[in-house]
Amino acid sequence: MKLSARNQLKGKVVAIEKGAVNAIVKIDIGGGNVISATISMDAIKELGIKEGSAAIAVIKATSVMVGVE
Repeated sequence: MKLSARNQLKGKVVAIEKGAVNAIVKIDIGGGNVISATISMDAIKELGIKEGSAAIAVIKATSVMVGVE
């Protein structure tokens, strides 16, 4: 599959925090970095995502907010 998004980070699913409708999927992309994404439980099932699965975090955003104390 080809995507227009340039920010594609390959990694491994290290945790899935399941809720009633959505889940938080955590992907270890190496170097001590973990990306978290909230996706639907339907998407988890359709994609067959499980802990230990290979996955790609695809980031496409028009803005990024950063805050500090």
